[in-house]
Amino acid sequence: MQATVKWVDGVMFVGETGSGHAVVMDGPPDHGGRNVGMRPMEMILLGVGGCSSFDVVQILQKGRNNIVNCVAEISAERVDAVPSVFSKIHMHFVVSGRDLKASAVERAVKLSAEKYCSASIMLSKAGVEITHDFEVIEV
Repeated sequence: MQATVKWVDGVMFVGETGSGHAVVMDGPPDHGGRNVGMRPMEMILLGVGGCSSFDVVQILQKGRNNIVNCVAEISAERVDAVPSVFSKIHMHFVVSGRDLKASAVERAVKLSAEKYCSASIMLSKAGVEITHDFEVIEV
């Protein structure tokens, strides 16, 4: 896996991945930015949420569950020091489907957290407390 980050101006950067995708990162005005892109730490949260959501959806689909939607609502706390690393991350999964059993969703979330999600497992090994919960919506 490869990526490049190119400086544009001020504290704005464009990140490009080996798969050919690009994203703008920028800082807030009080740090010299123009607020035209996500903050790098926000991207880490999106990466964790995307990685875990990918797992949850794949596990449920492979189990032949009739899943219609999956939303991960992610909240995080950072330490009040430099570096301002994450201390806690909480992921709340809202999974919608037809005849979807809570036990299947619970299993998928647990497997992602404990076995499959490289991003969250990596951060937890770095000392970040990561918690999960879920709700099931019948459609």
